[in-house]
Amino acid sequence: MALSTRLASPLRLALAALCRAAARQCRGLSTPPGPEPTLNLGGIFPPLATPFSPMQEVDYAQLEGNLRRYASIPFRGLVVLGSNGEYPYLAPRERLEVVSCVRRALPRDRLLLAGSGCESTQATIELTVSMAEAGADAALVVTPCYYRGAMSSAALVQHYTEVAEASPIPVVLYSVPANTGLELPLEAVLTLAQHPNIIGIKDSGGDITRMGLIVHKTRQEDFQVLAGSAGFLLASYAVGASGGVCALANVLGAPLCQLECLCRQGCWQEARDLQHRLIEPNTAVTRRFGIPGLKKAMEWFGYYGGPCRAPLAPLSPAQVEELRSSFSTNGWL
Repeated sequence: MALSTRLASPLRLALAALCRAAARQCRGLSTPPGPEPTLNLGGIFPPLATPFSPMQEVDYAQLEGNLRRYASIPFRGLVVLGSNGEYPYLAPRERLEVVSCVRRALPRDRLLLAGSGCESTQATIELTVSMAEAGADAALVVTPCYYRGAMSSAALVQHYTEVAEASPIPVVLYSVPANTGLELPLEAVLTLAQHPNIIGIKDSGGDITRMGLIVHKTRQEDFQVLAGSAGFLLASYAVGASGGVCALANVLGAPLCQLECLCRQGCWQEARDLQHRLIEPNTAVTRRFGIPGLKKAMEWFGYYGGPCRAPLAPLSPAQVEELRSSFSTNGWL
């Protein structure tokens, strides 16, 4: 039975109330308070998978169906057109249509972050403006990487500064070295954190020392750090992260929101136990089997996963069994 149907409505409401209360108290986290953020990113964001039909067209009806199922989970908001949304495989028209579709279905109190990073600064600015017009609350801008050898700190600071100054919505930096082969340098992050329209970073590298240092060095700025994976979510909260953009939230959204609440309450043993059960499933739908694994797992929990867009290939039967084992041995199936 799908997790979303096993969680009774009263439990969902209680979980949402717990998260709100915990966010107000934050008695489990000791990071010194900085300035009040202009756009509060604190919470869990699923980076939505883009559903495709068997003919590999964007299936907007299935997207809306998934959004209805996610509505009962106390996410802070949603991310569209990230790595898990198969962003590089979507045409410009499709990218805008996906953002518009999600914005129409999303309550105004939930944030919509949209991926708008392109290889050139000009293209990134143009797409960011279009994303804002389509209803995005903030732009998630991945590091340009095709000419990674030329992407020095100075070049990246110039790129992001020009984007932020032209953007009508706040900008969130996005460092995902597993996909780009390029980690946004620490010195560039600290410089960009001072820009009034750059409000945070999604850091998917998994270096907790680096994340803690970013939190520490930007504590007087309007700047928030988001963990880029559920595998190190607890550790990220322990060093002061504001939230997480986690692929696994497409599948196990309620447990990830529960983990956030436990961390904010200071219930570290319970949080640790839950984190341990999430590590293997998270690895399976990210580093091990990627988006095909994520979409297959979504189907087991009541969501539409469907096919990936070529050249991403479906899992083999043996891989499906390995994926299932990652969830079942940790008590999720």
